[in-house]
Amino acid sequence: MEILNYIALILCGYFLGNISSAKIISRIKHDDITKHGSGNPGSMNMLRTFGLKLGILTLFFDALKGAIPALIGFFMFGGDVANEMSYVGLYIGGASAVMGHCFPVFYKFKGGKGVATMLGMFAVAEPYWAIVVFVVCFLYLVIFDYGALASFLFITALTVIEGYKFHDNIVITIILFILYFFMWFMHRGNITRLLVGKENKVNFIDKLKKIGNKNKDLTRKERKKIRKEKSREEKEREIG
Repeated sequence: MEILNYIALILCGYFLGNISSAKIISRIKHDDITKHGSGNPGSMNMLRTFGLKLGILTLFFDALKGAIPALIGFFMFGGDVANEMSYVGLYIGGASAVMGHCFPVFYKFKGGKGVATMLGMFAVAEPYWAIVVFVVCFLYLVIFDYGALASFLFITALTVIEGYKFHDNIVITIILFILYFFMWFMHRGNITRLLVGKENKVNFIDKLKKIGNKNKDLTRKERKKIRKEKSREEKEREIG
């Protein structure tokens, strides 16, 4: 019976991971994210291509699909923070979602890099440290603009923290090692570009300025509309 539970959890996590929020959102925009930038259907490429709002939205949904199977696994195998089996279920569910994101059968096994999905998994496993490390890595990204390096820092830090916490549990240790290996494997192109100085940058300051300019333009349009309406009302009064 327990084996069936593991199989059900793995399948649930994997197929949930197959859902590509980047591709869905870009299709709603009548576009295809895989034809822009790095071609990666992930939050960084969405941010560079479609802007900050859709990049954050993609990050949220990709993290959510890592968090949901992690939570299911946690409660399926005990739901107790003092019981390591609960965390075994958590990491099996989360890891399955990461694999589904990276190698989705729905998209001919061509997926994203799994960082945001791992973020969701780690947020369930270690919410306090996940928030702290995320904020530090976000600040690093804002200052230095390299999304791949921010991803490396985040995954490395959380893997070390969780690896130390569960160093006596061989199952969790193996899962963390496999996920960490896959993180580097999926970023092999980024590593090559970093070494030759051709890695893509993400300029958050410019993205925020663009949003600010759009809001200013919107405000100008609204003011213009109000002036037109007032002018029309005054004319109607004069005619009346």
